[in-house]
Amino acid sequence: MSNLEIGELFQEETKYQRDKLLGEALDWDSRPQLYKAYTGCPKHQLPTDFELKALSLDQSIKQRKSVRQYSWRPVPLEMLSYLLWASTGSVGVRDGHERRTAPSAGALYPIETYLVVNNVESIPQGVYHYSIRSHCLECLKTDDHGADLEEAALGQDMCRTAPVVFVWSAMFERTVWKYKQRGYRYIYLDCGHIAQNLALAAVSIGLGSCQMAALFDDEVNEVIGLHGTEESVIYMSSVGFPPEPEA
Repeated sequence: MSNLEIGELFQEETKYQRDKLLGEALDWDSRPQLYKAYTGCPKHQLPTDFELKALSLDQSIKQRKSVRQYSWRPVPLEMLSYLLWASTGSVGVRDGHERRTAPSAGALYPIETYLVVNNVESIPQGVYHYSIRSHCLECLKTDDHGADLEEAALGQDMCRTAPVVFVWSAMFERTVWKYKQRGYRYIYLDCGHIAQNLALAAVSIGLGSCQMAALFDDEVNEVIGLHGTEESVIYMSSVGFPPEPEA
């Protein structure tokens, strides 16, 4: 296998074989925390009572498409709150475990959600972290960072023109702690589940979204303020109202 490229080598080396499983005894004392919280920063509590008229799941699936151009109409806070909850929020405790709206291998939830806010009602422009436990936004940076994100995302202007951009990072050790190197497969699958939840939830309430993986990882990490090793950006999605049809 020495002639394999890195992606092919990863695929081969992380296969489960009957005579060689990749797991081992777990060290429960070293289990990573499932929640990340930023202390000492301004917080914006999000509404939890949603009174939004939504399309059915069947209609949402049929109407979902990538939307790359947006009206500059601000996204209402209630809609943003709903999208955060629908994509990766808590649905309460089941069987002794706190569950979320998207599946995750081993219920380890390695994905963190950040927002680059360009035009959301009641939320100043800036970079935010979504606290799942508190259902609130933690303000990490203020001011306009849309242009910085656009440059870091290979010039995709929807990072600047969309009212809000979801940026998903992975805290790798949460999953690798249990599943070792195969855990990296699960991390990307987990993020895909969240992104699809977001895409369907967005179209159901009249918004559009476009998922993006074309990005300079370390440059986006810098915009968000991430180290890039223990935690790194892996996926993004722009969100907003589609442009109004011309009369």
